[in-house]
Amino acid sequence: MRAVIQRVKNSSVKTDDLIISQIGRGLLVLLGVASGDRPSDADYLANKIANLRIFEDANGKMNRSLLDTGSQMLVVSQFTLLGDCRKGRRPSFVAAAEPAKAAALYEHFIEQVRILGISVETGRFRATMEVALVNDGPVTLILESQS
Repeated sequence: MRAVIQRVKNSSVKTDDLIISQIGRGLLVLLGVASGDRPSDADYLANKIANLRIFEDANGKMNRSLLDTGSQMLVVSQFTLLGDCRKGRRPSFVAAAEPAKAAALYEHFIEQVRILGISVETGRFRATMEVALVNDGPVTLILESQS
């Protein structure tokens, strides 16, 4: 699994010109599922992201996690994160999981984050979406699961 994490002041997802999800301060997580991923990959990333110390403390140091701040998470499925652009001019998506498997692991990731006590909003799997955000910092990180 590959995740792009952005610390945001706010973020929303729109589909068919309707806002379907939105959060205030928190993390926007764009999540891509690879063909070899397993539930343990989702577990690892959920725990890692929830505990990343990327929010500022009273001294202005990135020393607090999403769990520490009580902030929210918006999770958006994005298979294009698995795109391979090394050859030619058109990305190859052969590394991305097939939709049924990707959907199951996407949902598993969301459930694991909720189990940790984090308020989670989501995009709509396989939908065309407009994702809006105000990046806070900016802070943007890329994480990959153990596999």
